[in-house]
Amino acid sequence: MEMITWNDFQKVHLLVGTIVSAEEFPEAQKPAYRLRVDLGELGIKNSSAQITALYTKEELVGKQVLVVANFPKKQIGPIQSEVLVTGFANGDGQIVLATTDKECPNGARLI
Repeated sequence: MEMITWNDFQKVHLLVGTIVSAEEFPEAQKPAYRLRVDLGELGIKNSSAQITALYTKEELVGKQVLVVANFPKKQIGPIQSEVLVTGFANGDGQIVLATTDKECPNGARLI
């Protein structure tokens, strides 16, 4: 594992946001949802997330997630992904979302 400096860590904008909508995303290469994530003052951002194995669209709405907000936009099928929703691979390789255990203001930065 490569060690990084505090300055390296500060370059990554890890923010909390609330998923306000989740839709099927059939144009994605792997099963995914198209998510819209409310980041407070930064607005609502699009993302694509391969989390269909563990989450339904209905249970995602209202869930707070940790996102990387300062990657360049990435074209994924017909949408531009503006943030990266983060998670961890479980023992089966399915993605478990990185979330908060208490509600935080949308757009709050991980410190």
